[in-house]
Amino acid sequence: MNDLVLDRVSSLQDGLTQHGVDLAIIAPSAEMYHLIGRKLPLTERFNAVLLPRSGRPRIIVPRLQVPLVQDLARIFDVEAWGETDSPLARVAAYGEDIGARTIAVNGHFWSSFLLRLQNLRPQARFVDASPITAAARLHKDEREIALLTDAARRFDAIWADFFANGRLVGVTERDVVRQIGERVAAQGFDPMAWCDVGSGPNGASPLHHHSDRVIQPGDPVVIDFAATLDGYYMDTCRTPVAGEPDPSFVVIYDVVNAALEAASHAIRPGVEAQAIDRAARQVIEAAGHGPQFLHRLGHGLGIEAHEEPYIIDGNALKLAPGMVFSNEPGIYIEGRWGVRIENIMLVTNEGGRSFNDATRALTVMR
Repeated sequence: MNDLVLDRVSSLQDGLTQHGVDLAIIAPSAEMYHLIGRKLPLTERFNAVLLPRSGRPRIIVPRLQVPLVQDLARIFDVEAWGETDSPLARVAAYGEDIGARTIAVNGHFWSSFLLRLQNLRPQARFVDASPITAAARLHKDEREIALLTDAARRFDAIWADFFANGRLVGVTERDVVRQIGERVAAQGFDPMAWCDVGSGPNGASPLHHHSDRVIQPGDPVVIDFAATLDGYYMDTCRTPVAGEPDPSFVVIYDVVNAALEAASHAIRPGVEAQAIDRAARQVIEAAGHGPQFLHRLGHGLGIEAHEEPYIIDGNALKLAPGMVFSNEPGIYIEGRWGVRIENIMLVTNEGGRSFNDATRALTVMR
């Protein structure tokens, strides 16, 4: 683990140099977890990683949190502050000592801390660290790909068991959440980050959470859930039907499935992210449902459920091996139903590879 941390420190310091940043301050967040492999408490007790452009980095924590980071002392100077100390004054002094004129803070750095630090260092320029930290997490390494592969395999098992043994007809959306949640726990995941269940007309709202609506025979049910395993998210969506589907629903289901397939085939290194969105959207538009595809095609996935790269029109980022993102086209017919199918994709040298093998065929459940 220490070798991995060293590699990531070096990579981030290269990013600071490229962006002309003298010091990065990284508060508890996905960025911190990616860098040091743990999540420190995000509270009024200030803690952060202080990463200079060159030289040995530092972790500043309240004294009671020292045991959480002491094993990193081979790589970081660990500075502890007492309950009556001013940790931000220490950060300001450290920045002054290393001559930091441009200081980057990550997106989870509390504004109350930032405003006080700006008052302590009025001559410094403060910038957003996100372009640097996002780039460091954009390409998953072999370890991360293995973690995601394992999580996807377990999600496939959840879907297979739910399709075979779960129930939709006559139960509430809330009960479906329970059924999925029990299977998620049995597969060793942390508690679900979310489980959205939209049956019948509720499925026409892409972010409908769930309700006490009783699922009726013939209702399509949009089920989208996510959970973490070893600190990394997995997220998929399927739209089974409670009993025999309406023939007109089968038509739009097949369109969405074809859109997902078109996007999958468009994925390859060097292609812009927006081109993948367009590949799916063109299929849906050709079927006359363009206005009913209400959202971007996808989002990156890893330590955060939503991170770079975002698969959306206007994003000219060129795909490269190791990038991971969702492929989730949808059609939403107000007052009737919705359909969304989601796989998580990996960019490889050969093209796109799905982490998920759960069936995308229209599934009829009891």
